[in-house]
Amino acid sequence: MQLKMYQVDAFTDRLFLGNPAAVVILEFAIEDSQMQSIALENNLSETAFINITETPISIRWFTPSVEVDLCGHATLASATILFKYFPEIAGNEIIFTSKSGILKAFKDRDYFCLDFPANEPENIAMDISLSEALGDMPIELLKGKDDYLAIFEHQSQIQNMQPNFQELSKLQARGLVISAPGNQVDFVSRCFYPQTGIDEDPVTGSAHAMLIPYWANHIDKIEFKAHQLSARGGTLHCTLKNDRVLIAGNSVVNFEGMISII
Repeated sequence: MQLKMYQVDAFTDRLFLGNPAAVVILEFAIEDSQMQSIALENNLSETAFINITETPISIRWFTPSVEVDLCGHATLASATILFKYFPEIAGNEIIFTSKSGILKAFKDRDYFCLDFPANEPENIAMDISLSEALGDMPIELLKGKDDYLAIFEHQSQIQNMQPNFQELSKLQARGLVISAPGNQVDFVSRCFYPQTGIDEDPVTGSAHAMLIPYWANHIDKIEFKAHQLSARGGTLHCTLKNDRVLIAGNSVVNFEGMISII
């Protein structure tokens, strides 16, 4: 059995920056255990599996250790591959079916754009163990569908944060997103997911489905330029559109090849 696979650097226009994701093209079903083994072998934060024989196109995402319900950068990577290599399937708009419902992707000028459901976070009581794990006290703590969101006053706090990942892995959530107003963009963030085997994700599209509703409630605008302050870094252009979040960015194809499974 052979499977086409691509690697894409998402949310960047330069190779070796942004967030790398693998995209595996399926034209028939394979076992979940095979998907997990491929993701472990890739050792990237996410490997997406898209079945191009289904309508809508099914998409699933695996970290090296677990399957997750939603991943933005691997969805952007998948859309990039479909628009570039499978235009007859992609058309003008790609519709994915996933564990998080219907997701859409389209081209918007120079960007690939994702259409995700908004994830409105709710304020919760401050968790002292969380602030101790971060080494700094947020001014606000919220919880979205999957992640905690900790808000800080200054970009420098986000840049300088040195979390205790062992302690963060004990949180009862997929992970933790930290954010603050940006110096040159609307806001900055970092995203930590030690529970899924990823201490820090380079650029996290799905987190912005939660970040955008939050910042829209605190800044009088619906269009945002955001930067994720990981070592690789990435820029996202986001718009709140009713109960949806549009997440746009560049991407660069790193390589293409075949997986042979005997």
